[in-house]
Amino acid sequence: MIQSPCIKVCVMNPAAGICSGCGRTLDEIARWGMMSDAERARVMQELPQRLKNKIVIPGEPRSGEGRGPRY
Repeated sequence: MIQSPCIKVCVMNPAAGICSGCGRTLDEIARWGMMSDAERARVMQELPQRLKNKIVIPGEPRSGEGRGPRY
């Protein structure tokens, strides 16, 4: 069974339509447990490129950045 890519940073990027933490869409997150291994493998292959190309919203934490206060 393929593990979930969830990193417990569940913040949807509305401009990109993906979670800023794992790169999945809301539909993929909701259906993850019901997907076949082949479907999950396909999604897992797409995630790095999705996260790399996502639209960055000002003020949104980026990969590797903390969630502390911004001054």
